Amino acid sequence: MNLKQIAAERAAEYVQDGMKVGLGTGSTAYYAICRIGERVREGLNIQAVATSEASDKLAKEWGIPIVPFDQIGRLDLTIDGADEVDPEFNLIKGGGGALLREKIVAANSDKLIIVADGSKAVQKLGKFPLPVEVVPFASEWTFQALEKLGCHPEWRMDGDQRYLTDNGNLIADCRMEAIEHAAELNVQLNMLPGVVDNGLFIKMADTVILAKVDGSIDERHRS
Repeated sequence: MNLKQIAAERAAEYVQDGMKVGLGTGSTAYYAICRIGERVREGLNIQAVATSEASDKLAKEWGIPIVPFDQIGRLDLTIDGADEVDPEFNLIKGGGGALLREKIVAANSDKLIIVADGSKAVQKLGKFPLPVEVVPFASEWTFQALEKLGCHPEWRMDGDQRYLTDNGNLIADCRMEAIEHAAELNVQLNMLPGVVDNGLFIKMADTVILAKVDGSIDERHRS
């Protein structure tokens, strides 16, 4: 039983004819894209944008119409995954390296649906390393600023080279174990020169769909 697939396919049912949809990135979003693609082949009429080159490629393979950002306007909904979800609907995202594009797309959506297996639900964010996207210019200074903030950063690697996002930036994974004040940290990180954005999504999710180990669905809606 694939829990990610169960949650993703439930979320895909929220997509209705005529909608403009944001397609997330990562292993759970993969299944949502595939299910949406099946529905498009069955006659569903939508327009979509993708949060990464990988998701863009997958969507096109399924025949999902991808529209340029300057032509699509505001989105009806976006379906994406998360690395952690807390009870206040705050998230850590960016394990797949697409946090900046994911946050831009989420911010321009009327509804953000998060899909995950039940293990991603936590009482407090931080066990999963928080990704921070950093421009390459003078990146060591930015790294040092993250250290001074108490973030315990480590550069994400791709083999023996530093990992590069689709935007050509670096990612510092910050290992803090527990984030006491996520909203404050989000602001502090984004105030650092050299930081493009970070993986804290503060009260951006509207619906969280979690697949439990017994195959049942825990669907939560932010009031």
